[in-house]
Amino acid sequence: MIAISPTSALVLFAALTSLVVPCQAEVNKVEKIGEDVYFHEGEIRPSGHCNNGWIVFEDYVLVIDANFPSGARVIIPKIEAITDKPVRFAFDTHHHGDHAYGNQVWLEKGATPVAHENALAEMKKYETGLFGGKPGRWEDAAKGRKDVAESKLKAPTLLYRTEMIFDDGKHRVELLHFGTAHTHGDGWAWLPKEKILFSGDACVNGAYNFTGDGNIGEWIKTLEAVKKLGAKVVCPGHGPIGGPELLEDQQAFFIALQDEVKKLADKEPAQVEAAVPTIMATLKKNERIARYVGNFLLAQVEKAFIEQGGKPFPKLDVPKK
Repeated sequence: MIAISPTSALVLFAALTSLVVPCQAEVNKVEKIGEDVYFHEGEIRPSGHCNNGWIVFEDYVLVIDANFPSGARVIIPKIEAITDKPVRFAFDTHHHGDHAYGNQVWLEKGATPVAHENALAEMKKYETGLFGGKPGRWEDAAKGRKDVAESKLKAPTLLYRTEMIFDDGKHRVELLHFGTAHTHGDGWAWLPKEKILFSGDACVNGAYNFTGDGNIGEWIKTLEAVKKLGAKVVCPGHGPIGGPELLEDQQAFFIALQDEVKKLADKEPAQVEAAVPTIMATLKKNERIARYVGNFLLAQVEKAFIEQGGKPFPKLDVPKK
């Protein structure tokens, strides 16, 4: 029997990614990817940190993703080593802890947390009891993460619905929303001049796709819309930086996953669950998408099966993120 405790999706992510062999790349190193544009691949194991980016404008800095509090503290001195301009905005690409729990750290540096309005709605729904509901993932994470326990959850207060634009005449960053993918509030940071795209977890480079808060079918459509931007550089939420092939490969993985599950449409949930090792072997044969196949596959197959009209697996206790 496979059982995953629903106590904390954040703990789940840290535990599973500790088992995934990440793509070979140098983590915790600042990479300049454009004039005044930087990328930093976060340390997944053991810290659980997401990737970050930042853009140095004429008078301030815009940071992509707040990270966990400990991740934010890793990034701050690296930014300060590059520029003495203040960080004024921290863009949460979505509501998950490894991308938004560091908001308090950035606020203390004078930054305002920014996000799509659905990210705030999902933070209220899933992340905490601070808004009058039941305790959520923040409270769970505080039990196991010292950096979270010593911080405070700060929600984004500067919100957008379709787009928000930062433009000082030299640099332009467009915060966009294309629909549901990893979550219902995924935000993308697009630099049209440089054709650089920061995707958050709506596009990753490795076996880091948590599907519990999203919709695989909609995710495929969202990626199709994003591809039309014509990005030349894609900065994923986890894993190494890449080119437009990251969007293609991410989408191809989900399409292949759906196709394999469709073959089992007439099966009972237990039979589909038992077929996961076979599905894994089939997907891994595709070199293009093999790196996306990992410890989340059981939950991904169940998600795809439910979206196609099936019922939850009998042995899988999926966390309600």
